[in-house]
Order: sequence, then C-alpha cells, then structure tokens
Amino acid sequence: MEDNILEIINLSRSYGKFKLSDVNIVLPRGYIMGFVGANGAGKTTTIKLIMNMIRRDSGEINVFGKDNIKYEMQIKDKIGYVSEQPVFYDDLTVDWTAHFAKKFYSNWDDTIFTGLLKRFNIDKTKKINQLSKGMKMKTALALALSHRPELLILDEPTSGLDPIVRDELLEILMEFIQDEKRGVFFSSHITSDIEKIADYVTLIDNGEIVLSEEKEDILNRWKLVRGDHRELKGLKEDLIGLRLSKTYFEALIKDIDAFEKKHDTSSLVVDTANLDDILLHLARREN
Repeated sequence: MEDNILEIINLSRSYGKFKLSDVNIVLPRGYIMGFVGANGAGKTTTIKLIMNMIRRDSGEINVFGKDNIKYEMQIKDKIGYVSEQPVFYDDLTVDWTAHFAKKFYSNWDDTIFTGLLKRFNIDKTKKINQLSKGMKMKTALALALSHRPELLILDEPTSGLDPIVRDELLEILMEFIQDEKRGVFFSSHITSDIEKIADYVTLIDNGEIVLSEEKEDILNRWKLVRGDHRELKGLKEDLIGLRLSKTYFEALIKDIDAFEKKHDTSSLVVDTANLDDILLHLARREN
C-alpha cells in the first residue's frame, strides 16, 4: 500500500491571466490536510484538477499511487467528494438522491447512509429544496461517506455554516481519520477550523504554494514580532509580511534564534503566532 494517499508534483494550469504554477503537495495516509488561501488563490482549481474535472497543463497527480487520469474510475470509486455548493436535484427527495448516487459506487452501504441521516437528524422523505444550507452540506457529506471512501476531498465544507454545524462536520472528519489508512484533504478560509483538526497545512497564494508542512512545526517555528516603527532600520530584510501603522510595525519571523543572534530584541515584543497570523502575513509577504 502506498504511504502517500495523495501526491501532486509540479502541477500547472493556466486560465487567462491566472496561472497555477508548479504546485507540489504530499498527503500521507492517516492524516488531515487543510488547504488554505484567499478567494481566487487557486484552491478550487487544484481540487478540480485532482478530481479530473478540468485537465492539467503539466505535472502529475497520483491518488492511491495511481495517475488520476489513467485510473480515474478506480480512483473516484474510493474518493468521497463534496464541493462548496453541492449539486442536487432540488425537487427530489434525500432518499431518491441516495438511490441515484449508489449506482456509481461499488462499495455503497445503505446502513452507513441511514445511520448518518439519523445522526444528522435528516428526514429522508424531504425534498432537497426543503433543507437548510447546513442540512444540504450534511446530506452531501453523508453521500460522500456511504461508499466507504479512503480519501475525502472537501472544498470549503464549512463555509457559511453556523458554528454548531461546523463543529459537527469537523467531528465527523476526525472520526473518519481514525482508520489510519484514510486521508482528508479539505480547503477552507476559516483558519480556526484548520487549526482544530488539520495535521498538515498547505497555503496557496496567487496560484503558488507558499508553504506545505506539518501544522505543529509551523506553529512552533513562526513567531510574531511587534515594535516601534522607528526601530525598523536594519530589521526589514528579516521580517515577513510587514504591516505598518503610524506608530508601530508587526511582522513574522521564521527563525527566532537566528533573529535574536542578529538583532537586539530587548525593545521588541516577540509573541506566539496562531495560524491566522501566519497565513495573513505570509499572504502579504511581498509587502
């Protein structure tokens, strides 16, 4: 069995002025990867390329150790996919939707689907257009889980949902990953969700991967530094994502030990950075 459930190697795709450039991502089995970036950064494009909904210009995508185009049908039989806005036949029932979906999978389990509907408190006789946004997302997740997938790929699954529903969905993902043969790849702009459950974090900005590492390594290494803007002279080259106000500056530093050896930090405030701090400053690193 391949140790990596998903491998993306030098992936590129151009859309007019937008270009996805040399994307490299590796997700080992047994882990959750949070895929983050601003709207338009390339998250959905990358996911559509993984799902072969659009074709790549160059590079490789291997899922379960197999090329995602050559072995598309075999791969999709073992993927649970949920888009940001799941597409349903709105005037048909949840039950009809399940009977329609099960025809496409070799390992569908009605017991799993029924159990998830009960857990989510979804009436299978209701039409899709009678469900709230949260209930629609839960229905989509129930469908994605009912054929016993090895890999879940979710595009902004918690976007626009209230905190209670978001927590329910995150709990399901944590349970799913208890089988160490599985993996989860989910995009989100809600960094608190990623900080709760992700093992790995990948940041994409303007079509390029800025970082892709274990979450704990990111949180332990990066620090936030603040100080009087008059002290910036000599510091700028070692600051990332510099943000200035009339009186102070704030930025990231990647290696606190090296920074302290090079600079006098006695008048600066060096603090722990959360994932939101890190991603925001890295996204504005060119400033």
